[in-house]
Amino acid sequence: MFILLLGAPGSGKGTQGKVLAERLGLPKITTGDILRAAVRAETPLGREAKKYMDAGSLVPDSVILGLIKEELAKPEAQQGAVLDGFPRTAAQAELVDRTLAERGQRLNHILLLDVPEEELVRRMTGRAADEGRSDDTPDAIRTRLQVYQRDTAPLIAHYAERGIVKRVPGVGGVDDIATEIKRVIGR
Repeated sequence: MFILLLGAPGSGKGTQGKVLAERLGLPKITTGDILRAAVRAETPLGREAKKYMDAGSLVPDSVILGLIKEELAKPEAQQGAVLDGFPRTAAQAELVDRTLAERGQRLNHILLLDVPEEELVRRMTGRAADEGRSDDTPDAIRTRLQVYQRDTAPLIAHYAERGIVKRVPGVGGVDDIATEIKRVIGR
């Protein structure tokens, strides 16, 4: 079973992805984590990604997709995975769809964690204070939410056509949200 978690920054994708992956016994594939691991391990794709990161540029889709393909090729991901953070755009979604189709697989569930903007801002502002995150300033938060809305709306439409997008209320306790996800996917 392949599950994609979508949601704005601060919606709880990381937390719910971890809970879901543990419950289903699937690997959680998070773009940021695999990117940092590849850079640390100095893999060919990691070295390529580092060039962009060191220049302050976005790592191109081709490099990210290469890393995702490597993760999906691992034995533990043969029967499924929880994807968090990729794909982010309709173009990336087509690449992921094609990659899975080559293996006779597809994304089974797209879970959209729905959280009101005021709550997202509150969470990220609190996270900045608790974790000392410099990327969670008020201006940065507004910019990240705008980019999310711009880039992810077409992605949601891309998957909505297939009828596999399920909105999950992302407000409440972690366990309550996890229970709702379990209800929505039937496992």
